[in-house]
Amino acid sequence: MIEYKDNEFTRLRTETAIPDPVSGLVETEAQARIMQTPLATPVPVLRLPRGPDGSNRGFAPDGRRAPPKPEVPEPPESRESREQQARASLRERYLRSLLAMVGRPVCFTLHEGVQVIAHFGATDLDVANFYVSQLQTPIGVQAEALLRCSDIISYTFKP
Repeated sequence: MIEYKDNEFTRLRTETAIPDPVSGLVETEAQARIMQTPLATPVPVLRLPRGPDGSNRGFAPDGRRAPPKPEVPEPPESRESREQQARASLRERYLRSLLAMVGRPVCFTLHEGVQVIAHFGATDLDVANFYVSQLQTPIGVQAEALLRCSDIISYTFKP
């Protein structure tokens, strides 16, 4: 018999006690059953910020809100920001042109007016080299080649 105390009253209930073989502590059957039931999946709790009066959480029942912030006029664009936007636009157009060249025949004009035609494949991360295939040069055809961008004066292709 195990004695339980609830609030100010003491009652006696009859339950079978089970000794734990490892710790030697005595558990009741009810406690052992509770320990064996799987735990429920924890649910994340969303904490709302303190309300306007500081004591409760959430929104005020009468709909009070913080006063709106005054609009700050944007400063006129500076010369540097216009130049940066222009550079960004030009870079995007250049990268899109590289993407459009993939798999197409491209005519490259190199130093001293040498013109070669090749199928564009790819470029490296720094856009320092172009990987091409079927490179037609004045001396012959190369199956694959790397063209250094510093050697290229211009290139044209038909989309």
